[in-house]
Amino acid sequence: MCHPMNRRSFLSTTALAAAPFILTRKSAYAEEVSSSAPKRVGLIGTGWYGKADLLRLVQVSPVDVVSICDADSKMMGEAAELIATRQISKKQPRQYADYRKMLAEKDLDLVLIGTPDHWHALPMIDAVKSGAHVYVQKPTGVDIVESAAMLAAARKYDRVVQVGTQRRSTPHLIEAKRDIIEAGLLGKISHVEICCYYHMRRRGTYPEIPVPANLDYEMWTGPAPMIPYTEIQHPRGWRAFMEYGNGIVGDMCVHMLDMTRWMMDLGWPEYVSSTGGIFQDKGSTANITDTQTATFAYTDLNINWTHRSWGASPDEKYPWSATFYGDKGTLKASVNGYDFIPREGNAKPISKEVTLELEKYPEDKTEKDLEKHCAPAIRGHMIDFLKCIESGGKPVADIEQGHISTSACILANMSQKLGRTLHWDAEKTLIKGDAEANARLARPYRTPWIHPTAENI
Repeated sequence: MCHPMNRRSFLSTTALAAAPFILTRKSAYAEEVSSSAPKRVGLIGTGWYGKADLLRLVQVSPVDVVSICDADSKMMGEAAELIATRQISKKQPRQYADYRKMLAEKDLDLVLIGTPDHWHALPMIDAVKSGAHVYVQKPTGVDIVESAAMLAAARKYDRVVQVGTQRRSTPHLIEAKRDIIEAGLLGKISHVEICCYYHMRRRGTYPEIPVPANLDYEMWTGPAPMIPYTEIQHPRGWRAFMEYGNGIVGDMCVHMLDMTRWMMDLGWPEYVSSTGGIFQDKGSTANITDTQTATFAYTDLNINWTHRSWGASPDEKYPWSATFYGDKGTLKASVNGYDFIPREGNAKPISKEVTLELEKYPEDKTEKDLEKHCAPAIRGHMIDFLKCIESGGKPVADIEQGHISTSACILANMSQKLGRTLHWDAEKTLIKGDAEANARLARPYRTPWIHPTAENI
């Protein structure tokens, strides 16, 4: 939501009505654009979700993708060719191996960041310094200090920063928030269960292998620890390593926690507690937990997270989801739909499945690796982002909201490692009475990269 705009009225309009610079879509590509100059766009990270985000932006606005950056020259070249087929100009963007050289051109209005998690903070901060507005994938950072620095940079340089927690722009979830939760059909909600039971943790052992010639592994590693290269690091397998992210909690819990916070208008949790570890797959090269639970505690409300990358899901329809328990009913919600189950009274059950937009956006039908059920949410997120750039408002997944959800998940991992509950002081940005935990708020950066803070940005 681009404050102070009313989100309901925004969502009831077409993309064109919501933002004058949005395409009039009469075919697979725009036939008309407004007189406004197209936004000049750069993409950092040309892999799976970098392309998914960028190509959804191309679908809703006559942008000019002028620059892309990646440490993998082969991946970047393939992305450049694909982008040329999808954007109006039909031109291939310039290609950079170092995002700093791309940003030094200072000719970009928008920068999209779709890198591995350990590369979110520095490019985002440098992008807003260069004058660009930023769409950065979740989570904001891999530690709380760099995440806070991202928020500080967005405010200092007065740039709009949208975080890729696009559940806030998922049409059926917006409907569930409005028609189920805000309408009071659940009554008082005092417990929410969020979960992920996907078998997404890489199993087995993987020996060190030579780095492919097309990959600059030194640059790809960046500020993260340098560890032996295996066949699963790149592409996409980096999520199996805590060196580059925060495991399944940082990858999947952040979405469901953020969705719950948005639906219920919640801020920081009062405390976070977590247990878990590698219980099943102890011999794997992967070092993220395969089993973990966490509690995010609010006044008269607990949000409980569970992930298990083995075994069966308790509810096969909702393996990655949030279940809201109220005294009047229950709401199960996911990327694929929602179900409202009334407990008693005159309320009737309500079910809704995700609405795909394959006829309106036929490119979705054949785009490699695209999560078709998520495409409408990404488009909505991009429209909200663009609208806020024009109005100067804050987007629905503003960097501050991303910072809260990300940091709460990082606190869960810290709690699991330390074996104790952590009480967060949002005003002082410290964990109360826990010097050992506070010493872990910032991860060490590998030389020569310098860890950002709210003071040095």
